[in-house]
Amino acid sequence: MRSAVAELETSQPLDRQLPGLYAGDEFAGRFLAGLDAVLAPVLATLDCLPAYIDPRLAPADFLRWLAGWVAADIDPDWPVARQREAVGRAVALHRWRGTRHGLSEEISLACGVEPEIEDNGGVSWSASPGSPLPGSAEPALTVRLRVPDQQAGVVERVRAVVEANRPAHVPYRIEVVPG
Repeated sequence: MRSAVAELETSQPLDRQLPGLYAGDEFAGRFLAGLDAVLAPVLATLDCLPAYIDPRLAPADFLRWLAGWVAADIDPDWPVARQREAVGRAVALHRWRGTRHGLSEEISLACGVEPEIEDNGGVSWSASPGSPLPGSAEPALTVRLRVPDQQAGVVERVRAVVEANRPAHVPYRIEVVPG
């Protein structure tokens, strides 16, 4: 029996699962054929559920919903391959959020440019108390972009990514250097 979705047949017709007593019943056969037509898309989706959850395999129109599961910020205007990459890398990028590495990866993914990022922070370890602290007391962040002939809108996109991913207390500056 064909389902409501064109060319989709049910993998397990319900009339084959009837006890022998009802197998030849015409009414039961028609009734179950109607249910098969309605349930075939649902069963096909459930059979393929792992493919829906994998961003490399999920249908393109499902990616936006999947992005919501992992808090991936994707633009519907991006090519599907880029959307898939953003969803696939989202969880790993959340681990680096607020760091220079994480910010660089987010900018690269969202804007397609490789930034040079300078911050004043640092990490050190010392066995003796009172050792000098790394970095400076005033927080600062500089994002330097090498963009050929001012690509349209790239600076605004970078600014939005920096706003969303930098530590909230850190002021920032974006510098554009001819590339």
